[in-house]
Amino acid sequence: MPLMENSAWALLALLCLAALAFLIPIINFRQHPKRKFPPGPKPWPVIGNLHLVGSHPHRSFHVLSQKYGDIMQLKYGKFPVVVASSPEMAKQFLRLHDKVFASRPALAAGKYTSFDYSDVTWAPYGPHWRQARKIYLSEVFNAKKLESFEYIRIEERRNLLSRLHSLSGKPVVLKDHLSRYSLSIISRMVFGDGYISESGPNKSIVTLDELHELLDEWFLLNGVFNFGDWIPWLNFLDLQGCVKKMKGLYQKLDRFLNYVIDDHQTRRAIGKDSIQGDAVDMLLQLAEDDNLEIKLTRDRIKGLIQDLLGGGADTASTTLEWAIHEILRNPRVIEKAKVELDRVIGRNRWVEEEDTSKLPYIDGIIMESMRLHPLGTLLIPHYAMEDCKVAGYDISKGTTILINTWSMGRNPNIWDAPEEFLPERFLDKDFDVTGGNFSLLPFGSGRRRCPGYNLGLKMVRPTLANLLHGFNWNLVDGMRPEDVSVEEFYGLATQPKKPVTIIMNPALPDHLY
Repeated sequence: MPLMENSAWALLALLCLAALAFLIPIINFRQHPKRKFPPGPKPWPVIGNLHLVGSHPHRSFHVLSQKYGDIMQLKYGKFPVVVASSPEMAKQFLRLHDKVFASRPALAAGKYTSFDYSDVTWAPYGPHWRQARKIYLSEVFNAKKLESFEYIRIEERRNLLSRLHSLSGKPVVLKDHLSRYSLSIISRMVFGDGYISESGPNKSIVTLDELHELLDEWFLLNGVFNFGDWIPWLNFLDLQGCVKKMKGLYQKLDRFLNYVIDDHQTRRAIGKDSIQGDAVDMLLQLAEDDNLEIKLTRDRIKGLIQDLLGGGADTASTTLEWAIHEILRNPRVIEKAKVELDRVIGRNRWVEEEDTSKLPYIDGIIMESMRLHPLGTLLIPHYAMEDCKVAGYDISKGTTILINTWSMGRNPNIWDAPEEFLPERFLDKDFDVTGGNFSLLPFGSGRRRCPGYNLGLKMVRPTLANLLHGFNWNLVDGMRPEDVSVEEFYGLATQPKKPVTIIMNPALPDHLY
């Protein structure tokens, strides 16, 4: 009898367990209904969808978006990555849910090349980033400060035009001159004179070319696809050698920036004021402020200096380079631009910054170049700080968000004849390029919008106008306009892969400047 009772109890217990096992999924489903993620390709084990990402990820995502739509989800290893490929989807992430997606993924590039996420580019959303951005906006890029540095932009623009004037009739790789020009402006604004030289050994720690190579490498390594970021158990192998290169770059940048900071501190200690007003001096003054929410450590100062150097110099020169490639491919654009310049400026002077507001066709050239060739073909990745519902889809905390501006610039539903270079499309339109119009996002939008966009435009607009106004351009060696390459070299800022060589004959006398 006891045995039968025990069996009955055992059977009852099994039935209860079976019922519980049946009910738990139902209860869980009611409490946590099935989540609806964006559509996307089925991931492979271990690698996820990494096999679908080519050497030009923006192009790979563009093709995939034709099948899966303007919002799609992939897996990088085990990590979810959502790609937005339309203005409507970009607006969802960058405006409607901006705060949720205002952080950055913790990639190796930010750790090893940006002083452990101490810059503005890779810093996670939080007190340090908010304070650093406030410093940029109030102390570096405010209207008064930009106006105070206008003399530097004028001097370096004159130097550029004078050098090109002296090379009349000779083949010129304009990329090299534009890089030196923009880096000269930014370096003087950031840390003053005496730290870099045009060429050759002197008291400077680096030459202009050496510093430009460092910044080029920074943009390359910050845009590279590092397997260890997405398959962590492979990280120790450093299969591509990315981390080794990042650490090597860090050592070079660290040595140079330490030299700059130490020299500024020495000058401040002995009361020299010859460099007062540059960004390094301003940051060192702020570092002494006990009222700052987050202390400005040496690494944080170095991160902010590095951001200013790279973000200001490389982006301006690359924007100009892309515009020049497209202009050379479309000779009618040159003629139309010259007509506007002759009418507004005349033949007896060069173009100044205050003239650019009266040159809508020149502005159209720049905006059309930004549309076809956005420097950030994929905006710097955003990162979901919490679960969020976007356009009816569930986006999980920890998801990386990529905004495909390259795809948006080629969308026939937004742009007529999207593959053609047509500056005229921007004429008679008040088109916002600073993040308000999500069809064109050269500087991003929302909290993470580039804080230095005003400086960039002040460098690009008069420079392009003067190159067109003051010179006649000719291709070399029987090269035809259609031979000018628009092939891309992918990185954090996507550049032309093949620099073009041209002959620039002066159309204005040098003495007018």
